[in-house]
Amino acid sequence: MWLILFRVFIVALLAHAGYVYSPFPGQPWLGVALGVVAALAVIALEMKLRAVPGHHMIGALVGGVVGLFGARLVWGALAGLDIVGAHFVHALLVVFLGYMGIAIGGSKGEWFEPARIIAAFRDSARLHQYKVLDTSVIIDGRIADICETGFLEGTLVVPQFVLRELQQVADSSDSLKRNRGRRGLDILQKMQKIAHVTVQIVETDFPEVREVDLKLIELARRMSGKIVTNDFNLNKVAQLRGVPVLNINELANSLKPVVLPGEVMRVFVIKEGKEAGQGVGYLDDGTMVVVDQARKALGRTIEVSVTSVLQTTAGKMIFCRWLDGPPPEELVRRDQRVGDRREPHGRDPRAPERREADRRDEPSPAPRSELSLPAEVEGSPIRPIAKPD
Repeated sequence: MWLILFRVFIVALLAHAGYVYSPFPGQPWLGVALGVVAALAVIALEMKLRAVPGHHMIGALVGGVVGLFGARLVWGALAGLDIVGAHFVHALLVVFLGYMGIAIGGSKGEWFEPARIIAAFRDSARLHQYKVLDTSVIIDGRIADICETGFLEGTLVVPQFVLRELQQVADSSDSLKRNRGRRGLDILQKMQKIAHVTVQIVETDFPEVREVDLKLIELARRMSGKIVTNDFNLNKVAQLRGVPVLNINELANSLKPVVLPGEVMRVFVIKEGKEAGQGVGYLDDGTMVVVDQARKALGRTIEVSVTSVLQTTAGKMIFCRWLDGPPPEELVRRDQRVGDRREPHGRDPRAPERREADRRDEPSPAPRSELSLPAEVEGSPIRPIAKPD
């Protein structure tokens, strides 16, 4: 509200100045119109400059002052000469050098950032130690612990578009996303309070680039810095474009203890695995442990023996065998088939003996003479035909 009142005051002030000090003799209303137009032009310029980063504005201001000072020096050197059109040459020098100073200072505004100026007096090597933080690594939170230990040097750069993305996640309707976004903002505040860590928020943006990952790559390339992330895809794209990357996941994997096949460890089985009979547990550092035939040990802590280790860029997986567990199902099925010996074509060599034993166990048929006939057949002339011996 106060800004609107101030703009109205500027319009009224310039209109009054145009009326009192009208450049048109006898026509004060033309001076009022000229003052209103000048005030509107100033307001439009102010609204346009609000979208320009602060360090670019400082660079343009410093460049403009240097340009005008240079024009003054050049004109002082040429003042004693007899030049045709001296006023035009003077105006040309002022406009040319002033414009060049503003243009160059505005395009190289990062030279006037406080961190760069301080680093230039302290150590010139710090100019090449910018670490651009990704949204995922801020939400992850481990970057704050690394900063507290002092292993990460240089200036941590947080772009404005990353903060905007964090704010959108924190304002999400999904409770899980909202908690993750708020956690990222809390991590940034925690990092700013660390004494030996410098966190710098830059307003440099790339409107022609829509994806945040590509903006991070362009910013790191312009600042000659490195990207700090734990995003696998951003890691690969940045490496393809020649931008160095510090991956937190790779650092965590390198610090995990080495596990060799045959070692015995204790693990808590928390859920079932993808394969039949498997159980899954996790170590204290988050490493997944897959235990064969451990589905019956859900909710228990068991001793396992390491059989193999799978190391990838996304993490580490340890495959184990339950020491006191049941035998694998394949061995059980194999034991059940031990007595079933058959020939290659599916014929059983003991089949004749089994049929002979079954024949001996069957009751012998009754004599022919003892066979009885149904009631309706006994009185009939039909008699059974005896088969000759």
